[in-house]
Amino acid sequence: MSDNNNRVLVFAGRASYELASDICQYMNIDIGRSVLKNFSDGENYVRIEENVRGGDVFVIQSTCSPGNDNLMEMLIMIDALKRSSAKRITAVIPYYGYARQDRKCEPRVPITSKLVADLLHTSGANRVLTVDLHAGQIQGFFNIPVDHLFAMNVLIGYIKNLGLPNLMVISPDAGGVERARAFAKRLGTTLAIIDKRREAINEAKAMNIIGDVKGKTAVIVDDMIDTAGTLMESTNALIEAGVREVHACCTHPVLSGPAGERIKNSPLKSIITTNTIPLRDELKQIEKIKVLSVAPLLGEAIIRIHSETSVSSLFDLEHGDEND
Repeated sequence: MSDNNNRVLVFAGRASYELASDICQYMNIDIGRSVLKNFSDGENYVRIEENVRGGDVFVIQSTCSPGNDNLMEMLIMIDALKRSSAKRITAVIPYYGYARQDRKCEPRVPITSKLVADLLHTSGANRVLTVDLHAGQIQGFFNIPVDHLFAMNVLIGYIKNLGLPNLMVISPDAGGVERARAFAKRLGTTLAIIDKRREAINEAKAMNIIGDVKGKTAVIVDDMIDTAGTLMESTNALIEAGVREVHACCTHPVLSGPAGERIKNSPLKSIITTNTIPLRDELKQIEKIKVLSVAPLLGEAIIRIHSETSVSSLFDLEHGDEND
C-alpha cells in the first residue's frame, strides 16, 4: 500500500523476536527492520531502519527476564518510533511484567504495575495490547486504551483434545478462582480450590483442598508459573488427597530459578503453556512442558486494531467476568 497512513508495521524487541516473526507470518507481512544492541556499559542502542512516518506501528516485546532490560528496550523503541513520526504506536506486551505489585498490600511498597503503565504512556505508546494480565484492574492504571486478550481458547482446545478422564479443574489459590471457574465451565467439568498460605516472597505452603478430588485427573490452572513452588505444593497436596494424576496449565511460563529442576523431579504429568515468554534452552529439554502459540491470536488482534474492528469478538465475553 502506497498510502503511509494505511500501513501496518510490526517491530520486535529481542525478548519476543521469534513470536513476532510468527505473528508477521500469520499477517503475511515482513517484520520491521531495526538494530538492537548494547553499548559496552550495558545501555540499550536502538535504530529503526524503516520509514514509519504516518504508519500504524506495533512493537512486540514481553517484559520477561531480564525484565528491566526488556522493558527499557521497549521504551526506547517506542521513543524512536514517536520521534520518527509514526501515526500510532501500540505496545504489544504478551507478558506484562511487574504485574504482581498491583496494589499496596503493606506499608511502604510501590505499585510497580502502575509505574510501568505511566512509563509506557510517557514514552509515546498510544495503546497497549496484552495477554492475561495478572490482575484485571491493571487496565485501569493506563490513560490509553488497553486491549486485554485471553489465551483460554488456545489452552482449552489442547486440553479437550487430550481426552483426560474424570477431569477436574483446580485453582491453586483463592485469587485464581474466577479464572479456574471459567476454564471449568468451558470444559464442562467441576472445580476445586487449594487454600494456601504464603510464607514469604516466592514461597507458598498448600494447606487445604476445598472439593472432592479423589480419583480425578486434576488440571491446575494459573496465569503464570514462576519458581514452581506453589505448583509443587499444590501437586503434592492433590496426590495426597487421592488424585490420579496432575497436569498444570498457565499462560506465562516465567519458570525462574529452580523451576526447571522442580518440574523434572515432580510427579506432575505435564505443563501446558504458551509462547508469551520464550523458554530458556534448558527448559526446552523438559518433555513435560508443552508450548502452544499465541501468534494467531495476537496477529488477528493486530489486524483488527489496524482496521478498527472488534477485538473482543476474538474471545467469549463470558471470560470477562474474571476481571469484573
